[in-house]
Amino acid sequence: MVKTIEIRGVNAFETFSRVRVGCRGIVIRDGRMLISHEVNVDCCLIPGGGLEGGETPEHCCVREISEETGYIVRPTAHFLTLREYYEEYQYISNYFLCDIIGITAQNLTANEIKRGLTPVWIEPEKMLRLFARHQDYAATNEERRGAYLREFTALTEYFRMFGA
Repeated sequence: MVKTIEIRGVNAFETFSRVRVGCRGIVIRDGRMLISHEVNVDCCLIPGGGLEGGETPEHCCVREISEETGYIVRPTAHFLTLREYYEEYQYISNYFLCDIIGITAQNLTANEIKRGLTPVWIEPEKMLRLFARHQDYAATNEERRGAYLREFTALTEYFRMFGA
């Protein structure tokens, strides 16, 4: 059964009028976790992105990880859904455990190129410590604060459910 967690931002409206669904994948190899590092803005995220029309969540996860990192993955378990509420938006993030099954070329957007998106392998505990600092960004970068809170919540659940 997939666990669902809700996060309500202080700026959330009573009702939401826009919904964005995304999928992210936790990929562990040799004790390290695959991360999308935006080098030019020094931001790290679990690889993934938005669901496109007609796509299943699993296909979205495979496509987004392939585009961002160049790794072809197979989702093995959908373990978490986060529902976040900020202003008029509801963001739904589906998290999958994934295995690498191949390699391809990255297919980055212009914005991802500008931000310097680079796949890196990092110890999961190090990422948990980085994402745990989400509140450090509350006064300066609300987008990063929310993203790091989302990733911290997902990694905390990963460790709780599957251990290191």
